[in-house]
Amino acid sequence: MMKSFISVFSFFIIYHCQSQPFGNTQIHKDNNSLLWEISGNHLSKPSYLFGTFHLMCKEDILFSENLKAAIKYAQSLYLEMDMDDPSNTFGALMYMNMKDGITLKDLYSIENYKKAERFFKDSLHIGLEMFQKMKPEFLSTLLYPMMMPCKSMDGVEAELMKLIKADKKQINGFETIAFQASIFDSIPYEMQANSLLNMIDSIDEYKNSFINMLNIYKSQHLDEIEKSFNEEPGFNDQREWLLDNRNKAWVEKLKIIMKEENIFIAVGAGHLVGERGLIYLLRKEGYTLKPVNNN
Repeated sequence: MMKSFISVFSFFIIYHCQSQPFGNTQIHKDNNSLLWEISGNHLSKPSYLFGTFHLMCKEDILFSENLKAAIKYAQSLYLEMDMDDPSNTFGALMYMNMKDGITLKDLYSIENYKKAERFFKDSLHIGLEMFQKMKPEFLSTLLYPMMMPCKSMDGVEAELMKLIKADKKQINGFETIAFQASIFDSIPYEMQANSLLNMIDSIDEYKNSFINMLNIYKSQHLDEIEKSFNEEPGFNDQREWLLDNRNKAWVEKLKIIMKEENIFIAVGAGHLVGERGLIYLLRKEGYTLKPVNNN
């Protein structure tokens, strides 16, 4: 994702007990960075905001020296959900199913169900019958490995957790697995089912779109990231649930958390951008946000 370079500021922070932020690292005027410093508004120390991509080729997950220095400086890591908590990991199994006994066969016509069934059998080599009760949005995640241009995959958050654990720092989450599952109960199951069927019908188009989104993410061009999300098929129908409402809730939590400690925040890059994104919302609350060189 990013070529590493050694900065005098990151060197200073690593070897001087993390007593100061790692320096004036604002990048060029177009603000293209996934890493942002949050200061001002009576904060005693800056915190850092980083946009992630939940699933990438393992070889593409590379962290800049400034990012590593920001993690060294922070007292703890905040993710969308505490992925280090076993109750969240194993609890996910409890929340994958639809409510009220609804099944996939209830959401599709006979013809469309057979189409989905053939796809899962021919392309994924698994039977759809065993996933009858699963929320279609969760089921669609099984298709993502097909879209990756590699076989070895990992999450950016998982690699960040390794860094924070090496320093024996706390990992926290803004949300629980129960809350995240409730988001997909808020999105009508019929809408989720249609989205899954659209993916099946246009899998090559989705694959190209996914790879394009990966490349845009690696470029760190925030305007292009925002544009790619807005152009993703079906995304705007779910944007309020998936991004906007959550961003507002996180800002309210951050206003309290950042007074008590300086933190490193790592959430999906889509949460950063636009007039409903975290950068804009935090600035609206009076904080100063500066892009940090992340090359």
